[in-house]
Amino acid sequence: MKHQQKQGISRELLRKEVMLAMLVAVGVVISPILRVEGMCPMAHLINIVCAVLLGPWWSLLCAVLIGTIRMLFLGIPPLALTGAVFGAVLSGVFYRLSNGKILAACLGEVIGTGVIGAVVSYPVMTLLWNGTGAYNHLTLFFYVPSFIGGTLIGGAAAFLLLGALSRSGQLALIQKKLGAKVYDHPNAARSGAGNPAA
Repeated sequence: MKHQQKQGISRELLRKEVMLAMLVAVGVVISPILRVEGMCPMAHLINIVCAVLLGPWWSLLCAVLIGTIRMLFLGIPPLALTGAVFGAVLSGVFYRLSNGKILAACLGEVIGTGVIGAVVSYPVMTLLWNGTGAYNHLTLFFYVPSFIGGTLIGGAAAFLLLGALSRSGQLALIQKKLGAKVYDHPNAARSGAGNPAA
């Protein structure tokens, strides 16, 4: 019995790691393609999807990995991290505190990235560039408009995607397979688990 439980936990962990790897890969690939200057809405889409599917800490890890890869290989400034990590965590926390409301996950991303991440970005960027060049005109709330704009675009896309998955019952099935807490359609998750066509 203990061996089966241990094997089930390791399979669950493997599924989470594979999902994390897929989200990181998608996040790195689509962020420069579907980018608006000063915004990265697809990163916010990935943050919210990861927070809903895996939880706040996995979403934080996803944001750190995507941001680090973007900084190393795409030459993105540290905004790739400061503009992602707070929203990733708050998205997952708000989703859990609201008992699975997708809108709450989107709101967590807007507050975490659009406000907290934007304000934290100011000292980071002024420290790194020491007020030189394009960064000599920064103010505390300089990044807030573009960060909120990006989170609203990415949040809207995530809301539509996750809403469609939720209505079809697929969100609950995916969450159940990943070992995440299932908030909506628990009957759909139970009945679909034994159906190979589902």
